[in-house]
Amino acid sequence: MIIFKVVSRILGVGPKKGKRAYYAQQKGMNRFSAAWMLERMVTETSLSEGDVMNVLITLRNLIAEVVKMGGSLDLGEVLSLRTHIPSKMMENEDDVTADVLKRPCILVRWKSPITDALKSIEVEVDNPKRRTKAKTEP
Repeated sequence: MIIFKVVSRILGVGPKKGKRAYYAQQKGMNRFSAAWMLERMVTETSLSEGDVMNVLITLRNLIAEVVKMGGSLDLGEVLSLRTHIPSKMMENEDDVTADVLKRPCILVRWKSPITDALKSIEVEVDNPKRRTKAKTEP
């Protein structure tokens, strides 16, 4: 379960600029290290630690190669990656050059086993104001 807390901030843009707004923010992030992933992969497969590291390094190199070529890569039942370079909108056709291209990024599209896992996440918002309001109402 992921637990959120209620925090506030003053809005800086938009029609509600200068007004206080409240939103939910995750209390703590569950961080899993590369060492944790490596250990899990070694225990759940017949691969050695060196084999798993070789696969991860090769995967990194392949992804970098595909991205440099501006391509996309399908990683089976996990995800697919696609290189994306957005462009600024220009008023005149003559103004469209390589200078109007924005920073390249990678778009990730998760496959169904991962999206199903995302749908099953349980969340809770720890809101002290709602707890006290619920106690005072009959």
